[in-house]
Amino acid sequence: MKRHSPAAAKQRGMAIISALLIAAVVAVIAGAMLTRQGVFTRSVEAEQLRIQGQWLLQGSLEHSRLLLWDARQKDVLTRLDQPWARPQGGAFEGRLEDEQGKFNLRNLVSRQQVVAEQVQSFERLCRLIGIDSAVSQRISQRVIGSYEQRADKSLLPARYPMLRSLDDLSGIDGLDPLLLRRLQTFVSVLPGNTWVNGNTASAEVLSAVVPQLSLAQAQALVAERDSGRWFINRGDFVNRLHLPQVAVESVQVGITSEWFRLQGQARREQRRVTIDALLHRPEDRRPQVIWSRVGA
Repeated sequence: MKRHSPAAAKQRGMAIISALLIAAVVAVIAGAMLTRQGVFTRSVEAEQLRIQGQWLLQGSLEHSRLLLWDARQKDVLTRLDQPWARPQGGAFEGRLEDEQGKFNLRNLVSRQQVVAEQVQSFERLCRLIGIDSAVSQRISQRVIGSYEQRADKSLLPARYPMLRSLDDLSGIDGLDPLLLRRLQTFVSVLPGNTWVNGNTASAEVLSAVVPQLSLAQAQALVAERDSGRWFINRGDFVNRLHLPQVAVESVQVGITSEWFRLQGQARREQRRVTIDALLHRPEDRRPQVIWSRVGA
């Protein structure tokens, strides 16, 4: 009978243990490699989805430019029944808004001087949409303070940075996020002075910019307009006010628009990418993107 020495048995035991240790180490290394590979694969997939989302956003911008240009070629009027005003669906969900259908805060100042009538119009608008007069005055002061002010023959320096968007108002006392979102429905910040488009403005905005026009009258006017009786020129708008005391030249309301805002999102599986962009459509050139912000 063959006998095994204790030393040989010990060696065989050590060999088995070593093999098990090696197998365990290999398993750990393989697991770590698979984990890293999984993380890398997921990061690559996420990056691919992000890039695809950005391409969708870029496509939505180009589509919006074409919609605005096509509408301009077909009709000088800017109206809410035109294709650009319809919600965009599919891989990209969003819509264009006419920023001239809102009250432009830039109108509070013209040629480095405060325009009292515009300040009054803005404060009327705030009252109509439920914003306290003290808050509206703070907003006006913030906007006015971002301009150099003409005093006699000198210019006083601006006290605040120039307003870039309504989000810059978020630090104003009394203007909470809920009120700021409400303000965004009726107010815009555009690069220069503009008129309000009577064919796209809300009843609140029209009542604010035409002092003699009550909200009820403005609502009736908007209902008539949206039924298909669009304003064909500023004289038509003034005539349909039925306010003989209002002169055409005193009404800062037009029937066309140059400034539009695109807001929306693209979805790819679980990934969402948002866009916020300002577009300018001059009379004689294709619409241009003035700025755009992309976020996850």
